[in-house]
Amino acid sequence: MTKPTPGPNLTARRVIVVVLDGAGVGALPDADHYGDQGSNTLKHVLEKHQGLKLDNLYSLGLASILGAGGEHHDSLLEGCSYGKMKPQSPGKDTTSGHWELAGLVIEKSFPVYPAGFPDPVIKAFEEAIGRSVLGNIAASGTEIIEELGAEHLKTGFPIVYTSADSVFQIAAHEKVAPVETLYRWCEIARIILDGEHTVGRVIARPFTGEQGAFVRTAGRRDFSSAPPGDTLLDLVERAGKSVAVIGKVSDIFAHRGVTKKLPGGNNEAIAADLIYLVENREGDLVWATFGDFDTVYGHRNDSAGFAAALERVDLKLAELLNALSAGDLLFITADHGCDPTFPTTDHTREYVPLMLYTPDFTFQAADQDLGILDSYADLAATAANWLQVETPLHGTPLSWSIKK
Repeated sequence: MTKPTPGPNLTARRVIVVVLDGAGVGALPDADHYGDQGSNTLKHVLEKHQGLKLDNLYSLGLASILGAGGEHHDSLLEGCSYGKMKPQSPGKDTTSGHWELAGLVIEKSFPVYPAGFPDPVIKAFEEAIGRSVLGNIAASGTEIIEELGAEHLKTGFPIVYTSADSVFQIAAHEKVAPVETLYRWCEIARIILDGEHTVGRVIARPFTGEQGAFVRTAGRRDFSSAPPGDTLLDLVERAGKSVAVIGKVSDIFAHRGVTKKLPGGNNEAIAADLIYLVENREGDLVWATFGDFDTVYGHRNDSAGFAAALERVDLKLAELLNALSAGDLLFITADHGCDPTFPTTDHTREYVPLMLYTPDFTFQAADQDLGILDSYADLAATAANWLQVETPLHGTPLSWSIKK
């Protein structure tokens, strides 16, 4: 880590990080290693659903990032900068993506289990919870509860499944296992999944309803592996500043470095919490992740839903921009791709967008274009400098100057 460099001469500085979960902007050079060559989440959604009203995202440089900036160039906000970032961490999962955005690069990807988890893991889990499990396959979460839900209700055995991501997911009907019981099972699994089987996340997936009409509830909870080093959240909290996060962000960082958490929920609830925090000046670092793009639309190949969600979030961005004040630095980015037009329902290995805006300063770049940054961690390094706290181990901070 390095000591902070002098920041702008402001009495109150804040950083607001907005993550559009899964909103990638083009396949990385190594995407073919992941079967993701040709993916481009936002470009493909905009091409398939033309005429979307995204005035605020375009004013922050999104069209330029996607190579279609001509007609929107004159509407760029003064003081905004834009570009895209490539990851240094392997993989394409939520955990490593968020950690790198927060300045922590991992060298080895989390393990995945396309053929299900090995017998020793499953047997240890079954012994610990005192019952057998169903499933233990890679599957869609909505499909597997329809397939195994009736048997689950009959036997009381939890449904265990995974995906192309490094996740151990446990689904249980709330009549069979109240959410407190499901969370306890997840905590047990988190302890078992250690060493070579340290998955990125154990995820609780409660559901309700009857056969043919099962519905996953809002009680989802992620039990993340603990970050193996300091993140931006740790450094800001350690400096005596406040860190306010919304929704699953706290789970992703194993609740470390968080001083205030709001519940969030769907994109609309997250937007409401975010605007509340910014308007009321709560949090020196504010972090919100809009998860619906990934979980509700990307993984279900619902490009129309993804497009409509972009328009709704764009409307809320107008309120967010109006709530910013001197000393605020806004980042809008993503953690990976999740192209809903792609043949699979998995995450996609992509660049992520980077849009920056601050009312009184500008980031030094020709024509506001930052180009391609070498790491997601450049965001964290820049945020740390802005807040005048220690910079993370990884990442190179961008420089800024006073607006002319």
